[in-house]
Amino acid sequence: MSVTVVTGGVRSGKSRHAEALLAERDDVTYIATGHPPADADDAEWRERVARHQAARPTTWTTVETLDLVPLLDMPGGPLLVECLGTWVTGLVDRAGLWDDLPAAAALVEAEGAALAEALTRTSRDVVLVTNEVGWSLVPLTPSGRFFTDALGRVNTAVAGVADHAVLVVLGRALTLVSL
Repeated sequence: MSVTVVTGGVRSGKSRHAEALLAERDDVTYIATGHPPADADDAEWRERVARHQAARPTTWTTVETLDLVPLLDMPGGPLLVECLGTWVTGLVDRAGLWDDLPAAAALVEAEGAALAEALTRTSRDVVLVTNEVGWSLVPLTPSGRFFTDALGRVNTAVAGVADHAVLVVLGRALTLVSL
């Protein structure tokens, strides 16, 4: 069992790198944590999803869910989680907590801790993709600051139990070491 976190900025190549880590495996379960925007007629979103699906091997199984822990607890082939940023957003959306950010923070903290703990006991190889949120300006809105803080904490918790961490910048993968 090995856990790898792949992080980077938007369009850095992190998803491509994560998929390449498992390219030789036919038994990958691709966990899509993203969900369509509230506007179901979003053609750009549909095109984005179709492009991602077409790029994956046909032998991979896709599961669309926010419930990561049960999948980590099941036996099976490797899991590729895409991505923790949409997972955090989805958790808060599902709970309807964007107007109650303290409750949202408690929810994400509990879910992040459960995820990190499940990663320590899984028997599966896992690759998690996430956005690096620490290199930008402090967001101007409370919800933007909440998201940056919440995802940063989840990223740190997951990286704390991961065997490997990779930063992708400009399409180049850099292996990160623990201090």
